[in-house]
Amino acid sequence: MKTEQVKSSMMLMLTALIWGVAFVAQTIGMDYVGPFTFNSVRALIGGLVLMPIIPLLDKMKKQPKEQLQAELRAQRKQLIIGGIVCGTVLAVASSLQQIGLVYTTPSKAGFITALYIVIVPVLGIFMKKRPSALVWISVLVAAAGMYLLCIKDGFSIEFGDLMVLLCALAFSFHILVIDYFSPRVDGVRLSMIQFFVCAVVCAVPMFWAEKPTVDGIMGAWLPILYAGALSCGVAYTLQIVGQRNMNPTVASLILSLESVFSCLAGCLVLGDVLSKREIVGCVLVFAAILLAQIPMPGKRREER
Repeated sequence: MKTEQVKSSMMLMLTALIWGVAFVAQTIGMDYVGPFTFNSVRALIGGLVLMPIIPLLDKMKKQPKEQLQAELRAQRKQLIIGGIVCGTVLAVASSLQQIGLVYTTPSKAGFITALYIVIVPVLGIFMKKRPSALVWISVLVAAAGMYLLCIKDGFSIEFGDLMVLLCALAFSFHILVIDYFSPRVDGVRLSMIQFFVCAVVCAVPMFWAEKPTVDGIMGAWLPILYAGALSCGVAYTLQIVGQRNMNPTVASLILSLESVFSCLAGCLVLGDVLSKREIVGCVLVFAAILLAQIPMPGKRREER
């Protein structure tokens, strides 16, 4: 394996680790602030962290300054529209996830959220992108795993699991809109704008329903800072840089390990204990995620 590919693999592995541990940070943060407050502040921090990173990434492109400025001017309208759309969808997805974490564990939330890798190709049907037979098999395996993870006696599903499942669906839409806008604009600038939009959208229900206090936000400063600076800002940048020298299928496979890291972090930090039934469910969901990443001849797969 080439040195560049090894470095890229390590970057993406670190990204998955940061995202996985973020589930624990999000859970701890709920002891001090409400879901919308947490998301609004973390998104604001994520946008602020990306601001100084953008000039550094511009230098890495090794483009003449005049050419880069001309490209950015041509992208301005699409960049603004894309930032608003992506930021709004991100606000919905992250809020559903944060609400779900109040009622379920980081371990289960990590695996349920990772279902977006299976859901995205299914949603692609409506975009005239026909999923392969392996994707349909993945959906069935994931459904079996979800049943073991979430459905209790009497076919009831816990509220937190339902919120995280809806979050996985919302994140699937987020991936699709990112897939549409990212080839048309600068990816890191799009991410920065979407974080600021997400912060504003989440601020509306934050002030309406939660009445945040400075003391509460300061009490949750460490998990908020982790989720904002590392999960949003640093991890996203590592993903952008890491995917430059990686096959997209391999890259998305490495990133899907966030579900495993979320489970390990929940067990180590919060003392989460999964039942045998839930462990089997996690194994099936992760197997479905891996299966969905296998490329089919002549098929272009959805990427994260």
